[in-house]
Amino acid sequence: MEPKGKVLVVDDEQGFCELLESLIKKEGFQVISTTDPAEGLKIVEQEDIDLVFLDYKMPGYDGITLLKHIKKHDENIVAIMITAYGTIETAVEAMKYGAYDFIGKPFQKNDLIRLTAKAWDKRKTMIEMSMLREEIQERYGFNNIIGKSKPMQDLFELIRRAADSRCTVIIQGESGTGKELVAKAIHYNSPRKNKKIVCVNAATLQDTLLESQLFGHVKGAFTGAYKTQKGFFEMANGGTLFLDEIAEISPGIQAKLLRVLQEREIVPLGSTTPVKVDVRLLVATNQDLKEAMEEKRFREDLYYRLNVLTITIPPLRDRVEDIPLLAMHFLKKYSMEAGKNIEGFTPMAMELLCSYPWPGNVRELENVIEAAVSLETSDKITTRYLNYDGRLSALPRSMKFVEDDRMFPYADAKKRFEREYILTALERCKGNVSLTARQTGIIRTNLYKKLKKLDIKIRKED
Repeated sequence: MEPKGKVLVVDDEQGFCELLESLIKKEGFQVISTTDPAEGLKIVEQEDIDLVFLDYKMPGYDGITLLKHIKKHDENIVAIMITAYGTIETAVEAMKYGAYDFIGKPFQKNDLIRLTAKAWDKRKTMIEMSMLREEIQERYGFNNIIGKSKPMQDLFELIRRAADSRCTVIIQGESGTGKELVAKAIHYNSPRKNKKIVCVNAATLQDTLLESQLFGHVKGAFTGAYKTQKGFFEMANGGTLFLDEIAEISPGIQAKLLRVLQEREIVPLGSTTPVKVDVRLLVATNQDLKEAMEEKRFREDLYYRLNVLTITIPPLRDRVEDIPLLAMHFLKKYSMEAGKNIEGFTPMAMELLCSYPWPGNVRELENVIEAAVSLETSDKITTRYLNYDGRLSALPRSMKFVEDDRMFPYADAKKRFEREYILTALERCKGNVSLTARQTGIIRTNLYKKLKKLDIKIRKED
């Protein structure tokens, strides 16, 4: 069986070291012991130590000094002080310098086993949190916001500056551009990165519910409020609150939000007692907030309170050179998830991606790649599966009759042209077949035959 973890025992009494080593090994740990504090520090520097037991009093070297050195080397090592001089003052001093707990000599065997188990649980939690922080840092670091274009390089610079500051930030951009990703990149690269970021989409919540969700409520504040509940501001205390679709909140909530920004405190629904909060606010919108303010849809005082730094995310159509990078990123992601070995895109497939205007931006591109990966059977993504649902139909003329670098047969190209021509005419005539016949010069009975032959559904009969 693999050991649970590695434990170091440092005590100037050899017999005591041997006793602890014997007891802790029985609990499934690998144990190293030494009577020399200097050697103990070398072991910490050379080995992956999880737990350390330190004697508080050793000749020429006290446990607190060794504890400071250990914590400087690796703050996640869980340290326990052991001493025959067990006073409250000693325990407080040890805790102040990072000791997890304190046990006095002599001790009960069960107490030691219980303390070791608790310390190991603490160590595992710290390792998990450290790994989670690293994973989050990687996921929301600048490298994960993909783009080499000039607009994206300018965006990266603004994110860096925003991360280093404490100011409120407005993140503007069309739907699907990645506003939440930018908000998280700001948070996880800021001094608040070890605290929570709470993300709220205001557009998905009713006005009365949003107030309770943001500021919390006390028991009995409204029907169904059976217990006191913290709001998002309190949940994000010390960290960041990301409020998406800020333009959608009502004037009443806007006024309360302004008060929070001014006073740095909230008043839960149903309460009269203010609660102090330390929260950095990031907001996002796909609207022009200044225009909303000028049209009296958004409070002027709140706009100027929020508008310290504005970051505008460029739409995908304005950074076409980033499309191949994004496409390959999503291809690798979904190929791995699907267990497929798809190497890339055919030239015509990539041209198709770069020619489409992407009204849904990066989110739409990701959805298209995910679908293509699930359908593709070859080692490269083809236009056949990239455009299986016809969503990328706004193609340049040169591509309407080409698929995967091969020209359509003349009969197929003619049929495609005829279908698109009639669909366009019907759309302009709002589904009126008689009007479509007159404008195209096609006899009405012949037009009905073509509609049936080309499998075109009529949305409106004349």
